[in-house]
Amino acid sequence: MLKLTERLGPIAADQASDTLTLPFELRIRGRLKAKSAAGRELGLFLDRGPVLRDGEGLRAESGEIVRIRAAIEPVVTARVAAGLPLARLAYHLGNRHVQLALGSDDARPDQGWVRFPPDHVLEELAELLGATLERHQAPFDPEPGAYNQLGHGHSHPHSHSHSQAHHHDHDHDHDHEHDHDSHPHGHGHTHAH
Repeated sequence: MLKLTERLGPIAADQASDTLTLPFELRIRGRLKAKSAAGRELGLFLDRGPVLRDGEGLRAESGEIVRIRAAIEPVVTARVAAGLPLARLAYHLGNRHVQLALGSDDARPDQGWVRFPPDHVLEELAELLGATLERHQAPFDPEPGAYNQLGHGHSHPHSHSHSQAHHHDHDHDHDHEHDHDSHPHGHGHTHAH
């Protein structure tokens, strides 16, 4: 078994000796056994981290490189006018804390799209926001989290675990305390008068 242990980020197809095609639900896992396109047994032994992206390279202990491909799977693509309608669609769907892929079609520069796994609640919401839905088979390669991107680019030259953990905890605690402080304060204030 070829043990893949290192994430390389996006690589060109000719840099890899083999490919591994996985659906989204398997690209979120750091530990996995699978078969490559060439029929080889592969084992993923990766740090828990961001979703494996389409075109990302993984290095084996032996130095060999395998390129990840996003599998064709059932998806819903919600198309809507570019600008505010697209921003509103992405905002409301993203507010549901689901993975979303975003894009546009060269043939329709006046439109954009948001893609997600089939989900009737999200589909209804998208239609309420004026989107036209297409239920089809396509690769699902969602947007990476902005904090992952910022942290990833910033973290390698520095020791990041303490500083990033501190910032995350601070931001979370601040929001958490703010929410709780504002409700009891307003509620208690009302009763006091």
